Amino acid sequence: MALAYLTALLVSIVCLGLIDHRWRLALFRDARATLVTVAIGVAFFLAWDLGGIALGVFFRGEGPWMTGLLLAPELPLEEVFFLILLCYNTLVAWRGAEAWLATRAHAATRSGERS
Repeated sequence: MALAYLTALLVSIVCLGLIDHRWRLALFRDARATLVTVAIGVAFFLAWDLGGIALGVFFRGEGPWMTGLLLAPELPLEEVFFLILLCYNTLVAWRGAEAWLATRAHAATRSGERS
């Protein structure tokens, strides 16, 4: 059970990657921009976490599903993978919404041409 949370995060990242691959939304559209964007987001949220830990606001959760490996005091290994998932998911959702709205706008324009 000690790897359950980390495994769930990794499976989620892979499944999100499959969605991305199918519709070419982020990583499979522009790998460099996606990796830079996700890295900046992860760095920002890690800095946020470290600030919260230093102020005594954030604490590590305990549970049988966590590895117990810490990258820093109160910063579990799983946090990095959670932040990767969070940033990648946000980017894929944003790009998916853009693509969907562009498709709708194009369809509306096309139907207006037929009138």
